[in-house]
Amino acid sequence: MKKVGVLTSGGDSPGMNAAIRAAVRTAQTDEIAVVGIRRGYSGLLDEEFTDMDYSSVGGIMEKGGTVLRSSRCEEFKTEEGRARAAEILRNNQIEALIVIGGEGSLSGAKLLMEENGIPVVGIPGTIDNDIAMTDMCIGVDTCLNTCVETIQKLKDTASSHERAFVVEVMGRNSGYVALASGMAVGAEAIIVPELPVDYESIADKIWKERKRGKINCIIVVAEGAASAYTVARHVEHRIGYETRITILGHIQRGGSPTAFDRVLASRMGYASVKSLEREESGIMLALHGGKIVGVSLEKVLSHKKELDMELVEMAKILS
Repeated sequence: MKKVGVLTSGGDSPGMNAAIRAAVRTAQTDEIAVVGIRRGYSGLLDEEFTDMDYSSVGGIMEKGGTVLRSSRCEEFKTEEGRARAAEILRNNQIEALIVIGGEGSLSGAKLLMEENGIPVVGIPGTIDNDIAMTDMCIGVDTCLNTCVETIQKLKDTASSHERAFVVEVMGRNSGYVALASGMAVGAEAIIVPELPVDYESIADKIWKERKRGKINCIIVVAEGAASAYTVARHVEHRIGYETRITILGHIQRGGSPTAFDRVLASRMGYASVKSLEREESGIMLALHGGKIVGVSLEKVLSHKKELDMELVEMAKILS
């Protein structure tokens, strides 16, 4: 193998740059040329290519976001679009593709390989931690640290004004961020899309805590479960005192990655090149029991990552 391409696609996550850096430097060490593809699959179709070498990725590991930038691409969702992408790769002598992104990005990589024979390796990069077969995705740890730091500050003002705060975090179909951050700050209630919302039970619990003398309350809700405004409306009239709403939004995606995310991304970036050198294609690199392993994209994408119900039960007991 003489030349590989690397791209980031879909929503950005902290640590993507560390994965890019590791892939480029590993390939360069093994005398493989690397082409960076800007703006994901859209940039691939528009041939937005840049040659990358050891020095071009210097100093990017500590940066949030992705230096290759990202976008979503409707054309690549079509078979014709993927065929054109494969032709462009071949015309530029790019023999394989490393794709860093979430479920949609990995699905596109899988189809590109199956329909056009392009070798691909996926790296899971999403703050939702909703990709099956991996213990952790790139960006999750940084996101959780951002959420915890922010919610902890909200607890200070909640105590000062004796209020309840409803905090909405990301998680369209997965409650992992809400569950983990809620546990870490000792939230009184955590609402996730995997479970039905029992507003009566939540209000009763908050009211009991209030009668016991607790002067603040934090409710963490995943965006896919309910809006913060809906939760506040249902709860406020039951508990009889003011609530305030904070939506963390895209702040969760930004920021310099934590040491954990930098190391995880570096391990996966390194392994992506080594896997292609061994002619291992159609796989996603996963963290499993502390080791980086390759799992077939077919297996990854045919499974749904389930929320750990033991953690849910533990959160209820500890809150």
